[in-house]
Amino acid sequence: MTLEPGDVVFTGTPGETGRLSPGDVVEVEVEGIGVLRNPVLSQSP
Repeated sequence: MTLEPGDVVFTGTPGETGRLSPGDVVEVEVEGIGVLRNPVLSQSP
């Protein structure tokens, strides 16, 4: 499966997650593959 820009991956995180703010970085690590880092940017008008 190929992920495209804008795709969202739901991992089944238990509980609630915090709100993301500009400047935050979301990281996902897959062992043997690497780390995907996405900065959170402010929403354009």
